[in-house]
Amino acid sequence: MAFAAGQIGVEHFFADPAFAHPVISPDGLRIAYLAPALGRRNVWVRGVDEDHSDAMCVTGDSRRGITSFFWADDSRWLLYLQDTDGNEDWHLFRVDLTAPEQPATDLTPLPAGSRVFGVDSLTSWPGHVLVSMNLRPTAIDLFRVDVATGETALHHEQTDPNEIVLLDTNGTPAFSTRMAEDGTLEIFAIDGDRGSRRLLRRLGGAEYPVGVQPQMVTPDGQGLLIGAYQDSDDLRLLRIDRHTGEEAVIAAVEGHSLDILGTMAPTVLPPTVFTSRRTGEVIAARFVDDRPRIEVLDECFAEVYAELSKLSDGVLGTLSSDLSEQRWVATFIHDRDPAVTWLYDHATGESRLLFRPYPQLDPSSLSPVTPIRLKARDGLPLRGFLALPVGEDAQAPPLVLLVHGGPWQHDTWGYNPQVQFLASRGYAVLQVNFRGSTGYGRRHTVAAIGEFAGAMHTDLIDACDWAVSEGIADPRRIGIMGGSYGGYAALIGAAITPDYFAAAVDYVGISDLANFLRTLPPFTRPYNMNSWFRYVGDPDDPASAAEMTKRSPISMIDQITIPLLVAQGANDARVVQAESDNIVVPLRERGIPVEYLLASDEGHGFDNPENQIRLHRAIESHFAENLSNGKT
Repeated sequence: MAFAAGQIGVEHFFADPAFAHPVISPDGLRIAYLAPALGRRNVWVRGVDEDHSDAMCVTGDSRRGITSFFWADDSRWLLYLQDTDGNEDWHLFRVDLTAPEQPATDLTPLPAGSRVFGVDSLTSWPGHVLVSMNLRPTAIDLFRVDVATGETALHHEQTDPNEIVLLDTNGTPAFSTRMAEDGTLEIFAIDGDRGSRRLLRRLGGAEYPVGVQPQMVTPDGQGLLIGAYQDSDDLRLLRIDRHTGEEAVIAAVEGHSLDILGTMAPTVLPPTVFTSRRTGEVIAARFVDDRPRIEVLDECFAEVYAELSKLSDGVLGTLSSDLSEQRWVATFIHDRDPAVTWLYDHATGESRLLFRPYPQLDPSSLSPVTPIRLKARDGLPLRGFLALPVGEDAQAPPLVLLVHGGPWQHDTWGYNPQVQFLASRGYAVLQVNFRGSTGYGRRHTVAAIGEFAGAMHTDLIDACDWAVSEGIADPRRIGIMGGSYGGYAALIGAAITPDYFAAAVDYVGISDLANFLRTLPPFTRPYNMNSWFRYVGDPDDPASAAEMTKRSPISMIDQITIPLLVAQGANDARVVQAESDNIVVPLRERGIPVEYLLASDEGHGFDNPENQIRLHRAIESHFAENLSNGKT
């Protein structure tokens, strides 16, 4: 049954999708995907010609939903990652599809505080995967894991905490990227049995706050693919030759940057680059635009892509194929009909709709997401997205400013359940890629240096002023909400501009910048040099720490006067619970209305559907109470 906009229940936006993240097996005979079982997302497997009624649930997690899973090179095995109640101490588990009734095997029985960071195939070691994990608390080493037996062997030991070593398809170190003391990123070729380093390229530091993304050794081992700016303001996909150091542009779009979001969450978000399952070569790349833009780089894939593009008016999202590259499973990004999944057979030209993740939602009842452009007060171009309530004739509805996290991420066109939920409740929803966001060029990113609680905040105000000037929003009824950095931005908005916003929602947000950085896991420090330390400050430097305190909501508590909703996971390893406690307690002591949702079984963001539903029911009530009449 589909619901009209005003009738859509909170649970229909925030329950787990009926189907998600489909991946076809290497032999092309089966499809694995996520679907609900035991009240959580679990992995299901079915034949390519079967439907869900024929599928078999092959995992049995009842405590926390599974998000990341992989086929092994042998289609007998499925692998998945799982943590405990959101603490991000990930373990790698194996399922034997010949005995799915057996409990999953933990291939990485790690001590507390250690975790799996990534899993890759090893073509030269059939039956094995390469797992990066920190058995040593501050070092991320590479291990070979035998999928069938669980036997684990050290493959490469990290000797320099500032270096990332990249292997070729034989599992041999081929390149490394290293951060120099001044933050400059250096790229080396690794030669010989002794692993001598030969400098190929230096890159600036601050314009790469999340590091060089992506970093991929070419299948022949002779080149390194990276995202870099060269002499442009736009991020390009380049190949660096390991022998000569020469650079070749593999993909570039004038005025648009390579979209690196998928490299930061490769098993959740659509990929930055698509690679051939058969050859390992890059076949397409994703760029940032009003709608994500796919640049096809391979002639053979061009034929496949042309056929896939006929299946949806959205944008290609995730993609997998069998080893023969005849059968393809594709999902599509869409603002109102997300992740619809198709099976396409290139040998026959036939295609078949596999599933819609949210069959209870009628796309016509949801709000179109419209790209917007404006300028900040200093002339910096800003991009963003606007969703208006469906069927609302009234001018200037209340507005919710939804601030993305990171801050080195960006909002993009597509389906966002928070956007659609708020729009269905009668709010205009505004997202803006303020300075510091990735995806809009070098200058846009580095413009955020030193601007926490400064121009990063005024960019948000300028976007709201634009909406008011366009007649889109009522200036007396503006709310602000966000998660992580977005939660920090909501607190800053409530503190610096309490007369501008009528209500705020802080979701796992930072209240004390120095404490936030001091309480991050120790292995993160080398990765913070060009991000937090460069843009905000190093908490180990007293002068810097003092400046960070000035830019922290914790030092502005007396200025917060508007109603506040705070949500926090007790097991958050990134923004610890104290970041929320230290805001809530003194505000309540002053008599400021604060609702505090603390989830004992969550980490950095709520994942369990009952917690998501509880949170958004609270958000619904919070904004209904405080944005109905607005500030007087």
